[in-house]
Amino acid sequence: MDSRTEPAEAEPEPAAAIRRPSRQSTAPRPPLVRELLLVVGLFVVYKVGRQLADGHTAEAFRNANRVWDWERTLHLPGEGSVQGALLHSDTLVHLANTYYATVHFPATVAFLVWMYLRRPVHYVWARRVLAAVTAAALALHLTFPLAPPRLLAAAGLVDTGQVYGPTVYGAHPATDEMANQFAAMPSLHFGWALMVAIGLIAATRSRLRWLWLLHPLLTLLVIVGTANHYWLDAIVATALLGIALAVIRLPRGVGAAEARGLVAADEAYDEADGAAGNSGGAGGAGEKESVPELVGARR
Repeated sequence: MDSRTEPAEAEPEPAAAIRRPSRQSTAPRPPLVRELLLVVGLFVVYKVGRQLADGHTAEAFRNANRVWDWERTLHLPGEGSVQGALLHSDTLVHLANTYYATVHFPATVAFLVWMYLRRPVHYVWARRVLAAVTAAALALHLTFPLAPPRLLAAAGLVDTGQVYGPTVYGAHPATDEMANQFAAMPSLHFGWALMVAIGLIAATRSRLRWLWLLHPLLTLLVIVGTANHYWLDAIVATALLGIALAVIRLPRGVGAAEARGLVAADEAYDEADGAAGNSGGAGGAGEKESVPELVGARR
């Protein structure tokens, strides 16, 4: 009897061999001490620069009236519509003030720390973009002092920080030694929040990563609802960030193309893992598929 045997199928490649480390996991991190000194130095320069921009009270209120008129000319929605929604609940206003006072810096620092530890290449890119946006914001603070809408009589808005608390500003802006209240444009609260979202979207592969956009969206509602910023403050911050992103780009080989490659590698890993499991523990299914070949060989 002529017996033929089918060639043995190649064993699936081990999953460990398919999963290759990404460039992000093997890229060298910048020296930690240097990065700490750099980030702290940039923060100190920014804080000192904001204080140098202080003291232009009359000019800041003139510019505030101009911005208010520009927004009405552009038919932007009134800031009061957002604040009106907040004022329906004392708890909601308090939460908005707390978010404004406590989330801005910690969220940005946490973002940079995570990027430094997990995505070194993205970290360098994000740090450069944030530094560029902050420097541009400081230049605007020096050349265009602006009183926030909570201090503008024409706006008719409530200073929610002073009324409901908590607040990071003194009751008298002209004598506030802790912060420059006449540096409303652009809003770095919004600019930094938007960069955090963009950076995490660019550096991660999860299908849910677009939910990070909720952070700048919530920040926008908070800064407007608490009357700390105009709509135009956020628009200008977005424009500055867009320019910075156009000039400072991710290194070649990092970004969407790499992300697609990593997703494909993950899918291949999952398929190989599933195939290995089926071949190792699915004796019944394998035997059924081999029956037709055995019958044909005996004819």
